[in-house]
Amino acid sequence: MSRQSEIEDRAVIRDLIEGWAIWRDAGLWDRLRTVWHDDGRMIATWFQGSADEFIAISKAGYLRGGRVQHTLGGTAIDIAGDRAVAQTKMAILHRAPLEGVLCDFTCMGRFYDFFERRPLPNPPPLAGEGREAARWGIVLRHPIYEKDRVDPVEPGAKLTLDPALLARFPEGYRYLAYLQTKHGYAVKPDMPGASGPELEALYRRGEAWLRGEAL
Repeated sequence: MSRQSEIEDRAVIRDLIEGWAIWRDAGLWDRLRTVWHDDGRMIATWFQGSADEFIAISKAGYLRGGRVQHTLGGTAIDIAGDRAVAQTKMAILHRAPLEGVLCDFTCMGRFYDFFERRPLPNPPPLAGEGREAARWGIVLRHPIYEKDRVDPVEPGAKLTLDPALLARFPEGYRYLAYLQTKHGYAVKPDMPGASGPELEALYRRGEAWLRGEAL
């Protein structure tokens, strides 16, 4: 791979990562779908399934008035031929009632994305067989949750949580999981955090992906 080609690939991958956050939060669902390949999957605390299912459920929540914001930090990308793994610093921001108190939830972590460049199903007539006849897309997005917190919106408001329920969840997304459970979601209890075997297992999957192995 030439230096110029690598620069172009990194720019395209960063653009897809940034587009995901903008289009997801703005409710631009058709544009959000372009970030994934057709068989793309999303793994999160509250959802594990296909990109299409994720978009449908997210859209339904959006239409009910639910709003979640994602802010992004730096991105590190490893590329091996037509595959890549990208890690992006992120924060999930959500405002919702909990135990009768309106609260702001903040969860810090990373998006860990498995990318692949695949041939276009219907390439433009002049695309030929080169880079123009293929596109990068997400095959799997698997967030890493490093730490979170909850803050009542109204100063001085008293928030009382069930300690037994809170203790069921990992430190990285404990308060977010508490909220999601209260709202009826089945929360995945073993998402990767700032350290630990789940994180090491995810890293090994990323290394295997770059070697050409299947997910």
